[in-house]
Amino acid sequence: QVQLVESGGGLVQAGGSLRLSCAASGRLFSLYAMGWFRQAPGKEREFVATITMSGGSTYYADSVKGRFTISRDNAKNTVYLQMNNLKPEDTAVYYCAADKFGRGSISSLEYEHWGQGTQVTVSS
Repeated sequence: QVQLVESGGGLVQAGGSLRLSCAASGRLFSLYAMGWFRQAPGKEREFVATITMSGGSTYYADSVKGRFTISRDNAKNTVYLQMNNLKPEDTAVYYCAADKFGRGSISSLEYEHWGQGTQVTVSS
């Protein structure tokens, strides 16, 4: 099993930046495609970004493209989400997820392991 722990969330003004981190346990982190999802109260969990096992390919939701950057450091068993130019509509709980041998799916159903989430709140 893989355990995931997110950190870095908080309160930020619109236009500001945050960097989320997701620390994973185990020796096989490099075998997992990783994704970031978010969920606002009363809404479905939505895809944000994904990165392949090697980090060679990334994909973003249209709503965050050009503002967010996903990256990973397999030596540190960590995936990051750099969030720039934040908007109030980015407010949500952000979840890190892992998909063993995955290709970087946009569907939450493809991910076997999930972190506890970290709150991001963007004020006007």
